[in-house]
Amino acid sequence: MTDMTETPTVAFPQSRTCPYHPPAAYAPLRDTRPLARARLYDGRLVWTVTGHGLARTLLADPRLSTDPTRPEFPATTERIARIRRRRTALLGVDDPEHRVQRRMMVPSFTLQRANALRPRIQRVVDERLDAMIAGGPPADLVTAFALPVPSMVICALLGVPYEDHDFFEEQSRRLLRGPTAEDSMDARARMEAYFDELIDRKQRQDAPGDGVLDELVHQRLAEGELDREGLIAMAIILLVAGHETTANMISLGTFTLLGHPERLAELRADPDLVPAAVEELLRMLSIADGLLRVAVEDIEVAGETIRAGDGVIFSTSVINRDEAVYPEPDTLDLHRPARHHVAFGFGIHQCLGQNLARAEMEIALRTLFGRLPGLRLAVPPEEIPFKPGDTIQGMLELPVTW
Repeated sequence: MTDMTETPTVAFPQSRTCPYHPPAAYAPLRDTRPLARARLYDGRLVWTVTGHGLARTLLADPRLSTDPTRPEFPATTERIARIRRRRTALLGVDDPEHRVQRRMMVPSFTLQRANALRPRIQRVVDERLDAMIAGGPPADLVTAFALPVPSMVICALLGVPYEDHDFFEEQSRRLLRGPTAEDSMDARARMEAYFDELIDRKQRQDAPGDGVLDELVHQRLAEGELDREGLIAMAIILLVAGHETTANMISLGTFTLLGHPERLAELRADPDLVPAAVEELLRMLSIADGLLRVAVEDIEVAGETIRAGDGVIFSTSVINRDEAVYPEPDTLDLHRPARHHVAFGFGIHQCLGQNLARAEMEIALRTLFGRLPGLRLAVPPEEIPFKPGDTIQGMLELPVTW
């Protein structure tokens, strides 16, 4: 066995130099698959899972916990260490509590439900494109299209008034990318107050609406299956994750395709490639890089022992480029069978909204490139700002013309 203190380590996380490739400094992580070492901001050494097969095995292992209130749970920044002293619904709880929460939500996020929403998604996409075209060119694709599409869809699904989108989009940004822990915690408090008041309004309604939150308020909360604090926590994670991640995938996916004109030409020539293109983009972009866990028992794996209390990071950007599973992994290949990527995680905490995200991405990209055959960047790619490595990856803005 290797002594962890003597093994060269990589600082984690680091920012990308190209928005659709992992940081170049992660090369040692790729060279030492399936398990490597990384050093966090505070000097703590953690295990970093880098192999695809091992990742799927460990993400399904109940000996790894997602509960950030555990004292040895790892954090990638000081800000995250402070705001994660409180558990997050679904993502930050273990079984059996997680099983109870997830069972409440699964019916609202099935493949059948996502497919039933496709006509509504298409209307939203068409409306946002109509508005963008009428106002431009040029346009910022993030604010004009990539962000409002999933925001409007998740609001409709949850039963959250879209007229409040400026408020919750700003609070989501502060929560995920606030410059300080105080800023992020203030955003969390504001979101909690917002949903507390929204729950009051829904309770006063003579007849419940048809949103997911209406059902939770009038059934789960009223019957005592869910308390108010738990409902608010669940509402926040559903709303934030429901628009932030998909918005980043739409904007970064567009940027990536525009940077690969041969692949974009393939896609335009054969729109049936869109679902496969979405899977390949999910694999290649891996925007939620660095899934965090802590071992609650010793785990013997890959010739090493992960001790109870050890932090474990899953670097999805590295895992999804395991050449043993994906030949020429740095190449965008729309014909690649990429469905088994871990961009949505794996195991019991695999992303609940993945079916909805796929539907939104497919419709958004197909319609965007179908209606705007001349779509192109409005400025040189190196001038376009993208997000740092300590948050969900994506474009801060994306100036386009057509």
